Order: sequence, then structure tokens, then C-alpha cells
Amino acid sequence: MGSVHRPAVRVICFDADSRILLMHWEDPVSGDRLWEPPGGGIDPGETPLQAARRELAEETGLDPAAIGERYREVPRDTVWKGTHFVGPEQFFTASFPTSRPTVVREGLLPYEQSELLTHAWVAPADLPTLPDRLEPPTLPELLAEFRSWS
Repeated sequence: MGSVHRPAVRVICFDADSRILLMHWEDPVSGDRLWEPPGGGIDPGETPLQAARRELAEETGLDPAAIGERYREVPRDTVWKGTHFVGPEQFFTASFPTSRPTVVREGLLPYEQSELLTHAWVAPADLPTLPDRLEPPTLPELLAEFRSWS
């Protein structure tokens, strides 16, 4: 299997209690399941920040204005739908003033609706207890840096 780089972004969303939002997806090809921050591909002509704001609104319904301009490039190496994705993604952060803000799915495309199992606001200490894999696997180590931005 060859590898490809897909320009993409992720948003680490913190709630008022320092939980982070993770989306729980099921790969329709392999059946593998994973947890990852909301995000997705950068469309032609979009900046990474524009893509992060669009993806957050589409996947969660949360206020895209909460995303700051600062980002960190995070190496990704994962398989999804039979494709091996390798390369950096820009990770942004967003902070919300309430505990577990309501997440809605209405902005998802039909195929995304079927692949998204659920979402959860997860305390960093609970990340190792999640069923299924966490993407990126380095997320627990990155959280302290991301938290210091807000």
C-alpha cells in the first residue's frame, strides 16, 4: 500500500473543565474504529485556519470563532478507508466557556453520518481507557502544550 499526504487540519477543543472533544469513527472498509479530534481536509484555496473553522462547524456545530490562529504541525501516520495517510497536519485549539458544550451532527455529509459512531468530551487522564485507538497516538503528550495556549 502506497502512502499519500492529504493536507488536513484538526481542532483540539477544550471545555470549561479541560476535557477535550473526540469524534469516534468507524472505517467502512476495515471496520477499525478510532477516536480523533474534529477536523478534515483542506479544500483548494482555503487556508488551514479557514479549513479548521469550516470543519469544526460541519462536524460539531460548535462556534468556529473560538479557534485561535496559532497551530502546531503534528505528524500523522494512519490508515483510513484503505489509504495510508502520512504527513503533517495543522492542529489548532479552541476553548469553550461551558462544560461539555452541545455537539450536533447536522453539518455532516451522508457518508460521514454513517461513519461517525459518537463523540465524547474526555478528560486527559481518561484517554488511555478509551476503547479503540486514539489518533494521533501522541495526543496525550501534546495536550499540555495545547492547553498552555489558552
